[in-house]
Amino acid sequence: MSRHNLTDSEWNAIRRFLPPQRSKKPGRPWKPHRQVINGILYVLRTGIQWQDLPAEFGKHKTVYNRFRRWVKSGLWQRIFEALVDRLLKEGEIDFELWCVDGTIVRAHRVASGARKGELTAQENAEKHALGRSRGGYSTKLHFLTDGQGIPLSVIATAGQRGEAPEFENVMQASQIKTFRKANRPDALAADKAYSSHAIRDYIAKLDVEDVIPTRSNEARNERFDKAKYKQRNVVERAIGWLKEYRRIATRYEKNIENYIAMVHLGIVRMILNWN
Repeated sequence: MSRHNLTDSEWNAIRRFLPPQRSKKPGRPWKPHRQVINGILYVLRTGIQWQDLPAEFGKHKTVYNRFRRWVKSGLWQRIFEALVDRLLKEGEIDFELWCVDGTIVRAHRVASGARKGELTAQENAEKHALGRSRGGYSTKLHFLTDGQGIPLSVIATAGQRGEAPEFENVMQASQIKTFRKANRPDALAADKAYSSHAIRDYIAKLDVEDVIPTRSNEARNERFDKAKYKQRNVVERAIGWLKEYRRIATRYEKNIENYIAMVHLGIVRMILNWN
């Protein structure tokens, strides 16, 4: 038995979201959902190719095909949204300080490869969120977390894309909609990459304190709260925790939907094991 398998508490938390087992239809009975998910988790943690999946999880094609079916149905996105909603209703979301940050994910050769002339660089960036940055061919993940490091949203862009242009997108992708004042944080922290008039204006319109340091060529913000800024490392710790999954730390998936599903699955497991 793999040490990466679902625990009983994790399984009980997500089983209601899964489609019914196809047990009464003609043909071979389906492999149990729990066994298949354990196989997906094994790939997520170890980063191995689907073909190398140990036999204890069943045929690799069965596991992969089930994974793809669930990706297309948006299963992991729905589970992520439901878990965040549950935390919100239980008062477990920290509204004192939210944090945003971006991280580069290097794309493996199997993800970055494409037939010559198949796609332009711009088309590849838009369709697959792949582009060339300082670290080579890569994807950039943009995160929003609460003050404890619980991810509230994640979006993917090409690796060369800056953090600041995606700020509003990652805010609007939050599972906690901020159009209600009760759902807004008291403050929002980010590093200097997010220092711009447009971002500060956006935060001010939400009636939220901005905890973003100014660049060397900008006027100093006298109200900048250094103590709150030190707490921004929760988003970096959350990213580091997720990158312990090799399938997240390196992008092996050519299809961006598959890769984001792996990220959502990692976040789901993070929330389920939150203390």
